[in-house]
Amino acid sequence: MTVGAWLAEQDVEVEHFVADIGQTGPMTAAQTAEWLTGEGHKAHLIDLRGEMADMALDLAACQATYGAGYWNTTSASRYVLVSGMAQMLRSAGCGVLAHGCVGGGNDQARFSRYAAALTPDVEVLIPWTQPFLLERFPDRASMGAYLAERNYPAEVTSAAGYSIDANLAGASHESNELESLATPPTAATPLMTVWPVDGADTPELMSVRFAAGRPVQIQGQPVSSLEALTLANAAGRRHGISLRSVVENRVNGTKCRCVYESPGMDVLGTCVSALMQVCLDKPATALMREISDAVSTAVYEGRVLETTHVGAASAAKQITAALNGLVEIELYKGNVTVRSFADLEERPEAARQTRFRHGGHHWEIG
Repeated sequence: MTVGAWLAEQDVEVEHFVADIGQTGPMTAAQTAEWLTGEGHKAHLIDLRGEMADMALDLAACQATYGAGYWNTTSASRYVLVSGMAQMLRSAGCGVLAHGCVGGGNDQARFSRYAAALTPDVEVLIPWTQPFLLERFPDRASMGAYLAERNYPAEVTSAAGYSIDANLAGASHESNELESLATPPTAATPLMTVWPVDGADTPELMSVRFAAGRPVQIQGQPVSSLEALTLANAAGRRHGISLRSVVENRVNGTKCRCVYESPGMDVLGTCVSALMQVCLDKPATALMREISDAVSTAVYEGRVLETTHVGAASAAKQITAALNGLVEIELYKGNVTVRSFADLEERPEAARQTRFRHGGHHWEIG
């Protein structure tokens, strides 16, 4: 918002494109667009929640976690944002795309790559690499003060050393305090889930039917990608699913400590992992591990449109076509426990043998 407000004061024609990717707090996308419009700014609200859910469930189907096993929810959203807004930017006649990412960081690389591929006719402005802007806004405090003087909402004027990047698929927490390895992860305040100790005291059973690695029914009811992730998020929140402290290797070679939460992704991802164990043979499982790593790395680095990811994602679809069936899970105090399977598809290359039926080749499938 600082960039837009300052450019407008310099008599630059500014349009705000506010994407709804399911983010929560401090202001929703709809609240942000409404406030900007009420203040006389030109603002567009774009609903990309369906696209965000599709991207997230593609990652779950590929088991494409990054580094220490967290989901690429922040990096995945960068592709969703640029691809979802590219045509609207052109239609509005925008010649410059400005974003507020820190110079030299992960997101600068991601946005620059996607903009170059999807909007080559639109120049990318990275304000915090421009000397004249750095002189005017050397830090967060100066940006917050600038907006506060212009009566922007308190939710966006805070200069606290705490940052949350959230969307429908997950949230990441960074702060000055968390950068210290001596600080426990409980310094982060969960946004989408709760700490396991605060989860429900009664276990909850949940059934999810998958077709080609994608959830198509929950508790017997048909669901879209958006509905599936929304329901899984709510269930995961009730039971304190998905909080992990991670020290990640960033694109620019530095390290960053974050706390990640993605309750719905962990719920559905656990189901997919279980289906892979049952439905895939050994060679397919080994290949899928390599594909998962290629996909997660490409998403993290902002290379979704490049050949490596396109090829890996295409190969993944061939393998995940085998992931069909019903998975019943139990959610309780931070754990997702797989209880049973049903309606699994018989595939000739998957050798089904149990130790306890006279050494025969038989698998009990409900």
